[in-house]
Amino acid sequence: MIAWLRGAVQRKTADSVIIDVSGVGYLVSIPVSTLGAVPEPGEEISLHIHTHLREDSLSLFGFATELEKGLFQLLLGVSGIGPKLALSVLSGLSAQDLLAAIGSSDDAKLCSIPGIGKKTAARLCLELKDKVRQLVPEARLQTGAGASVLSGHLDDAVSALVNLGYKRPVAEDAVKKIDQGRPDLRIEDLIREALSTLMKR
Repeated sequence: MIAWLRGAVQRKTADSVIIDVSGVGYLVSIPVSTLGAVPEPGEEISLHIHTHLREDSLSLFGFATELEKGLFQLLLGVSGIGPKLALSVLSGLSAQDLLAAIGSSDDAKLCSIPGIGKKTAARLCLELKDKVRQLVPEARLQTGAGASVLSGHLDDAVSALVNLGYKRPVAEDAVKKIDQGRPDLRIEDLIREALSTLMKR
C-alpha cells in the first residue's frame, strides 16, 4: 500500500496531480482543499495517500493533511459512499467545517454538497458523529496560532487562487466579495466565480 508520496509535480488539474517519483509518474486524485497546497510543475510536493484497491484497478487519493486523509477514510466506511463522493464531500466543505457539521448534526450544511441528500446526510451524522471526535484535537491544532483569519472554505479558495498565480491580497479580496451574503456557496463555485472576476480585471 502507498501511504505517502514525495516527488516533483509533473502536471496538475483542478482535481488531480501527477507526481514524478524517481521517474515514475503517479496520478493522484485530490480534493479542492488540497489543490491550494500543490505547487507549480517542477516543484516538490508531499501528499498523504490513500490507496484504493478494486478487482480491476488501483487508484490513489492525495491529501495535504492527515486530518483530510482520516476524514476521507471515515467517509468511505459509510454505506453508499465511494471514493468519488467522499472526494466531493471534502471539496464541498473544509475539514474543519465538515467536522463541525457532523458533530452538530447539521444536515442542511451537509446537503449543500453535491450528491448528498437528506438520507445520506443523516447517515453521515449517525455513523460518524462519535468517530470524528477522535479527529477534533487535530482540527483544533490546525486552527490555532498562525492559522488564517479566514474561515476554512474561504482560505481553501484563496489558496487555490494563489496556487494559480494570483497574489494573496488580490485573491482574498475577490473571494470575500463573492462570499459576502452567500455563506452556503460551494467552494467549487466560489473559486470559479472568483476566477471569472479576476480574469475581467
